[in-house]
Amino acid sequence: MEHIVAVQAVVTAEVFDREPTFAELDAIAYEMPLIRAEVELLDAEIITLDRTPTELDARRIRRARRRVLAARRDLANTSAALLPEVGA
Repeated sequence: MEHIVAVQAVVTAEVFDREPTFAELDAIAYEMPLIRAEVELLDAEIITLDRTPTELDARRIRRARRRVLAARRDLANTSAALLPEVGA
C-alpha cells in the first residue's frame, strides 16, 4: 500500500507566520483611537446583554457611540488632509 503525502511545503503558512511590518504597525497606531472607542462601545453593549438596560447603561452606550463617531470623523479628516489635492 502506498501512502499519499504532500510533495510541496505548505504555501500559505509563511504568510501567517510572520511578524507585522513597520507599515502595518504604523497603520494600527494611526487607527488606535478608533479601535479603543469601538472596544469601549462593545464593552458597554456586552454589559447590557444579560440584563435590562438601565438609564445609566443607555447613557454609557450613547457616549460610547459618540466617541466612535468622533474617532471616525477625526480619522477621516486626518486621512483627507494627507491626500494630495486633485487638479492642482
